[in-house]
Amino acid sequence: MADLDGLLSRIDAEFLASEKQIKEFQTQKLQEYHGREERLELFTKACEQLRDTWRPRLEALAKKFGDKVQLKPSVTPTAREAVFKFSSPLAIIQLRFSASTDFEVRKLVLDYDLEILPILMKFEPHVRVEFPLDAVDANATAKWIDDRIVDFVKAYLSLHHNEYYLKGHMVVDPISNTRFPTHAAAATLEWQGTKYYFVGEETRQAFVTKNNISL
Repeated sequence: MADLDGLLSRIDAEFLASEKQIKEFQTQKLQEYHGREERLELFTKACEQLRDTWRPRLEALAKKFGDKVQLKPSVTPTAREAVFKFSSPLAIIQLRFSASTDFEVRKLVLDYDLEILPILMKFEPHVRVEFPLDAVDANATAKWIDDRIVDFVKAYLSLHHNEYYLKGHMVVDPISNTRFPTHAAAATLEWQGTKYYFVGEETRQAFVTKNNISL
């Protein structure tokens, strides 16, 4: 019987050890959870502090493109995002700026993502920068955003001068015999069911005179 009592004591000891291990696990995970929640508050505060840094810059970009762009901002507990969708007959263009955090919530992560479809030229599709949550640099953030916006503008303008994207969008001025993309036309004219494009108002007037068109 003594041997059985000893066995039961050993079994009980194993159960107690397992229960202790579970409680220690629960305590550890709760501590990690509370620590993560506290760091999420730091992330939120960092985003609030940087709002006056990135917001006017992104709004300035949207304003520059006017009705050629749609801007959609979004906010979640772990991310801030601004998505720009640009209207162009040459390609599908989407630009995304985001501020998020890593899994451990110890860094502020800024991402720049540019998508141009079809891909017919080289451009920088993704750039990332990270700051410790307790050492976010507003000046460095401003410079990073400024540089990315200029990078995008360069890519956008290059696309609209790229022969591969312009294929199928080229026209000829009937007076000067100049070949150029439709978006570069200085003047247009609808006549007898056809739309004509001109490099300038002067050639448009010459076309009107040549064909005795009454406007």
